[in-house]
Amino acid sequence: MAVVPMKKVLILGLKKERKHILEFLQRQEVLEITDEVAEDDLLKKMDVSASQAVFLRNAGQAEQALLVLDKYVPEKKGMLDSFAGRTLLTLEEYENLACRHGEIMKTASKILALSRTLGDCRGAIPKLHQELDALSPWQSLDLPLDFAGTKETAAFIGSLPKTYTSDSLAQALSERTDAELCLSLVSSSKIQTCIFILCKKQDVPSVEKALKELNFQKPILSSQVPALRKEEIEQELSTLEERIHSLEQEIISLGKIREDLKFVMDYYTMRAEKYQVLNSLSQSKNAFFITGFVPAKKASSLEKMLSDRYDAFVEVTDPGEDEEVPILLHNHFLAEPAESIVESYSLPGKGELDPTAVMAPFYYLLFGLMLSDAAYGLIMIFGCLYVIRKYKNLEPGMKKTLKLFLFCGISTTFWGFMFGSFFGDAVNVIATTFFNRPDIRLAPLWFEPISFPMKMLVFSFAFGIVHLFAGLGVKLYVLVKSGHLADGIYDVVFWYLLVGGAVIYMLTMPMFTEMLGLTFTLPAPVGILSAAAALIGLVGIIFTSGRESKNWGKRILKGLYGAYGVTSYLSDILSYSRLLALGLATSVISTVFNQLGSMLGSSIPGIILFLLVFVIGHGLNLAINALGAYVHTNRLQFVEFFGKFYDGGGKKFNPFAIHTKHYKIKEDI
Repeated sequence: MAVVPMKKVLILGLKKERKHILEFLQRQEVLEITDEVAEDDLLKKMDVSASQAVFLRNAGQAEQALLVLDKYVPEKKGMLDSFAGRTLLTLEEYENLACRHGEIMKTASKILALSRTLGDCRGAIPKLHQELDALSPWQSLDLPLDFAGTKETAAFIGSLPKTYTSDSLAQALSERTDAELCLSLVSSSKIQTCIFILCKKQDVPSVEKALKELNFQKPILSSQVPALRKEEIEQELSTLEERIHSLEQEIISLGKIREDLKFVMDYYTMRAEKYQVLNSLSQSKNAFFITGFVPAKKASSLEKMLSDRYDAFVEVTDPGEDEEVPILLHNHFLAEPAESIVESYSLPGKGELDPTAVMAPFYYLLFGLMLSDAAYGLIMIFGCLYVIRKYKNLEPGMKKTLKLFLFCGISTTFWGFMFGSFFGDAVNVIATTFFNRPDIRLAPLWFEPISFPMKMLVFSFAFGIVHLFAGLGVKLYVLVKSGHLADGIYDVVFWYLLVGGAVIYMLTMPMFTEMLGLTFTLPAPVGILSAAAALIGLVGIIFTSGRESKNWGKRILKGLYGAYGVTSYLSDILSYSRLLALGLATSVISTVFNQLGSMLGSSIPGIILFLLVFVIGHGLNLAINALGAYVHTNRLQFVEFFGKFYDGGGKKFNPFAIHTKHYKIKEDI
């Protein structure tokens, strides 16, 4: 339960060592650089945005080349290889590859050029096929389609959108023109008739008018005879296919450079990030300044390394009271995975307590209660353990997520055995259906929620009260630690008395305990004491909630409004009924799938049906209800728990680092 203390760092270095110092800091990933040194007549800032744009463009070209290789030379990956993380390079390996970045980029450009040529070739094929289709009806014509006639005659080559015979076409034309025509049908189909007409030149206007009335259309003009043009197109298509195959093989032969392309993509990404920092540095003719924040435990090591390696002056100081210090969390192994949950809500504000260690146990328990199936929990446990052990180079964020679900799986397994759920009632269904042993079942260590829903509901409310009171307890701890004991009494103790007293008082009422199915009722003296405690809490809230007002009238009105907040506690407690709802949903859906699978009994088809329904049904149930448990557990933490003591608003520690996709370079300090 700790926010890592930060130190402020000022680095003054020689300009000739600027490149090496920035690359060293980038590899360390421990310094968040700020821009606090103002420009003046001596100190200026460089504009290197043009160079940064070049690096980003090169990184983009390398990425595009990789996409081309992925299309023609797919990388063989296992189903879980996405967990493998980035490859770790030593500094020597990095520098050796960096020396080849120009050569690798030439190959990337070659791959992109081959891809563009391939695209052009593929784009030409549909056009040629389209021309072939257009030429198909004209194959019997031994004249070019652009033939216009002779010295004394005019030719009309085209199509009519209708089926004609020689006689019907001649009849249609004779009705529209008196010109003497030489008519020939080239081809005829259901949708068009291709024709060739020859007439005297003085009859052209009359023939054009007649053909226009028949919706005459000219074809795509070609200076070649259709049959010859068809042969040319087929030859072009054959040549294109060979060219495409050759280009594809050339790209495939370059597949061995994939890893180099991955490196150069990351290399230029790193350089672009370095130049982004360089843009903000204040520099003189011979020196430059860097200011920023570093975790306190890394400060002395960083200072020593910089001083030993470079001619740099390093000053480490404590941040000022009014400075906004970035937030970095550090917790023990059990709470650390839940840091991502806190970050997704908001990091602690300045001087605020890190709630991760208190929240984490509740998070795991709530998740397990909502999923509450031992088999599902075991699947989560072994699945997460397998990935964590197999892939040693997991990214920190992914490793935290897997550990989070590992602990959630342990909780799910625990509650599953407590409630007697192992793939729902699969043990009993399998024993009854396939072994005729209805007496075999997984007995709950505590009780079955599906048989005792009211008992589960009461437990959910009780758990919710503990959760809410834990949040108030954190608030009390923070107030007392900061020297505000009175505020702790006013804002926490009085609410403990009011809410706690009211709950205990209701447990002395037989009507209430019978409604909840409780087997006990607290004695009357306990009711008197709890009512007195609740009354003290109520009076205390009324007189202290508006204590910032000096006017007693306003103070009492604000106090009454504050006391009205008890209704929010009621709604908060009712929110924990979702523990019952989601737990029952998991169990009921599991039971339904088990019953569906066992419908055909112990026959061979019955076994096949059971296996299919069992695997598919429980796979879907696990996925859907695990997602539901995750969402609703977050909701209970963010709204009910954090709402009692936590504000957040901190800025995440964002060090100058290597934000690459495939490789990482790390030096230990």
